Amino acid sequence: MPRLAQNTIDGHITRGKTARNRLRRVDNFLLITEGPLLRRADRAFAGSLVVDLGYGAEPFTTLESAARLRRANPHLPMLGVEIEPERVARAAPYADDLTTFRLGGFNLPLYPGESVRLIRAFNVLRQYDEADVTGAWQTLARSVLPGGLIIEGTSDPFGQIWVANLLRRATAALIVEGLIFSTNFRQGFDPAMFQPVLPKNHIHRMLPGEPIFAFMAAWKQAARATIAHREWGLRQWYAASAHALADQGYAVDTRPKLLRRGYVVWRDPHVLRL
Repeated sequence: MPRLAQNTIDGHITRGKTARNRLRRVDNFLLITEGPLLRRADRAFAGSLVVDLGYGAEPFTTLESAARLRRANPHLPMLGVEIEPERVARAAPYADDLTTFRLGGFNLPLYPGESVRLIRAFNVLRQYDEADVTGAWQTLARSVLPGGLIIEGTSDPFGQIWVANLLRRATAALIVEGLIFSTNFRQGFDPAMFQPVLPKNHIHRMLPGEPIFAFMAAWKQAARATIAHREWGLRQWYAASAHALADQGYAVDTRPKLLRRGYVVWRDPHVLRL
């Protein structure tokens, strides 16, 4: 057996509480928007992994994600990574030819020759300091193939509401493409409901002069301006508020296939060097 390409583990133990199907809407978003990435089978991507980082006390999210994402690619290898040895031992009986579990952190526990096409990390960085976020992203990105993706964010306990950063690996840089806001409408609709689940790099930036503060204020205004659409349902109101944001100049993805499913994607790109 070759040695794992890491000497120390970068990170610390998180609470590990994860409900079944908590990240279903994350996987569904990926199936809608990242089908080509999931299906890539060219020489560079053949056999490359999807990583579920910080799956928690039980391996449910990794197993559920593997089943969902294999709708796009039945041969997709899945790696669950946890920093707590007992959690890895507990998950080991669930491993199979395409699904594995390993002990590790942000410096992923990969064998020589292994590569990664996609990393999903939810409710992990929320438990770190804000100053740790960029370094964690950069460490993760070094394991990702150019063109690959990191989706990193925070959800409520049952996955009904979440917000995530979308990060794309370039050759020598990480492109922070923007934010995804997701709701299943079971808690109604109000832009303010997303504030408690903003990712770590935004949760403490809800202050005048910060871009996230301006965006959330604009969305609240857009929701008030389009409230008449609520008569036709929350999804229609949600979509109308997104179109109103776009009319204000925000780069919001207004494709119906996203909006009607409860996803608002705000494209606010910047570059991090690797």
